[in-house]
Amino acid sequence: MRFWGVRGSLPVSGPEFHRYGGNTFCVEIQCGEQRLLFDAGSGLLPASKALLAEGITNYNLFFSHCHYDHIIGLPYFIPIYSPDADVTMWAGHMTNGMTTRQMVSEFIQPPWFPIRIDACRANMKFMDFKMGDKIDALPGIGIRTGKLDHPGNAVGYRIEYQGRTIAIITDTEHEPGGNLDPNVMALIEGVDIFLYDSMYTDDEMARHRGFGHSSWQHALKLAKASGAKKVGFVHHSPYRTDAELDMIDRNARKIFPGAFAVREGDQFDLI
Repeated sequence: MRFWGVRGSLPVSGPEFHRYGGNTFCVEIQCGEQRLLFDAGSGLLPASKALLAEGITNYNLFFSHCHYDHIIGLPYFIPIYSPDADVTMWAGHMTNGMTTRQMVSEFIQPPWFPIRIDACRANMKFMDFKMGDKIDALPGIGIRTGKLDHPGNAVGYRIEYQGRTIAIITDTEHEPGGNLDPNVMALIEGVDIFLYDSMYTDDEMARHRGFGHSSWQHALKLAKASGAKKVGFVHHSPYRTDAELDMIDRNARKIFPGAFAVREGDQFDLI
């Protein structure tokens, strides 16, 4: 697992964001020969450069949802312009009849971008699913999905491969009072590691009710209740500096040793 972007809402730069990074959300998971990418934040550009340098030509890109910070890197995903690449894109959060192809096509077009999807030369496939579906299309890899609580909907993922499990829960809001979302619990139960939307602190939540995000303190509650081994905080606020994230990381580890604030560039091998 490699982290190419762990920031939320907006890419940022500057010395106060150097260690945790400024790119928005993009995570790569390697399962054998398969390379799975989750979300197309601005981290997708460095991800594509690295994967192309490794000679990778087959890609599966899964969307949690299509707010700008999670798709802004898509037009800069270099493989979509290569005739030698096979790119499959997956989405299941739309409820208004929009397909994955429509979502991508309506973003990669003027006035949002100077060219249209017709300029893409890769062998591209667009796969639609419904929140809650199981995806068994990739050999040896099991993917379970679930609905998250976010404006316009978002999808959480649980990836299972050779006895290891990873869950990606980004862009979800927990209920006041600390109730645990059963959809989230089903995805993270007993996982080796889950990534969780930690945009806010508990103190900040009251000012941002309805924004569709959660806190690192709630991530710890979920980790303890689910039996997860580790939890990584992601979707860091664009206002959250390295020093502030260091403090969150230290405080969280005191409560749950398997907790940590994820940094852009981190890599983990679960096998």
